[in-house]
Amino acid sequence: MQAAKSSHHKEERKIAMPNEGKTFSIPMPKSYAPFLMVLLLIATFLIGMLITKVQYLQSSGGGAPSTYGTGQQAAAPNQPQAPNPTQRQNVDIGHLPPQGNPNAKVKIIAFEDWRCPFCDQWFKNTEPQIIKDYVDTGKAVLYYRQYQFLGPASIVAGDASECANEQGKFWQFHDYLYQNQPSESDTSMYTTDNLTTIAGQLGMNTDQFRSCLDSKKYDKNVQDDLAAGQKAGVSGTPTVFINGLPVVGAQPYSAFQTLIDQELTKK
Repeated sequence: MQAAKSSHHKEERKIAMPNEGKTFSIPMPKSYAPFLMVLLLIATFLIGMLITKVQYLQSSGGGAPSTYGTGQQAAAPNQPQAPNPTQRQNVDIGHLPPQGNPNAKVKIIAFEDWRCPFCDQWFKNTEPQIIKDYVDTGKAVLYYRQYQFLGPASIVAGDASECANEQGKFWQFHDYLYQNQPSESDTSMYTTDNLTTIAGQLGMNTDQFRSCLDSKKYDKNVQDDLAAGQKAGVSGTPTVFINGLPVVGAQPYSAFQTLIDQELTKK
């Protein structure tokens, strides 16, 4: 009796051998579906990663205007758009002490949030060169203005910097906060106890500092600066005004250099 053929046999293709008249069979897969399904899953995963990355860059500013240029948390409701880079704004220097000669020809006014990572980039990558080339040489003066819009921890840091200023230590405190800035999600530094400890390390009277911070006596200063920034069209940090002309985001040194040099040539 002839053996019954299996009902699950593989599809075969007959191939003739040249000059021999013989053929042999090559097993062929019945379907490419499983292989195609794996490729489809991989492609879907990769596309998903790409979309997520693009959304992140759009939200964080990718080193350009962050809101903080556009990231972290949403800006205040009804906040104006970023100022026109070609339109000069009437921006007041604020109440905090400047770096450099107040009579310098070029006034640089930086609106920043202490917790903004792009402000940290500006502080570490661009500001030192500006200070060296223009502030220390008497060509420009640098002012800091509060733009604490990234949540309660930013406001506490803003109040603390005002308390440091009360003891003549604003810029020392400024440098410490940026040099030791934690990740955006880590707000543990911005408590009364930790900030008072930092104040002590910088030579401040800790009792005076703690009392100042607990009282929130400088809340109005912080809020007034925020309102002034919004009036000037600030919608993210850092926004730096060069004689009223805005540069938005953690831009490279060359962007500031060009504008400052342009202002220095004017009569």
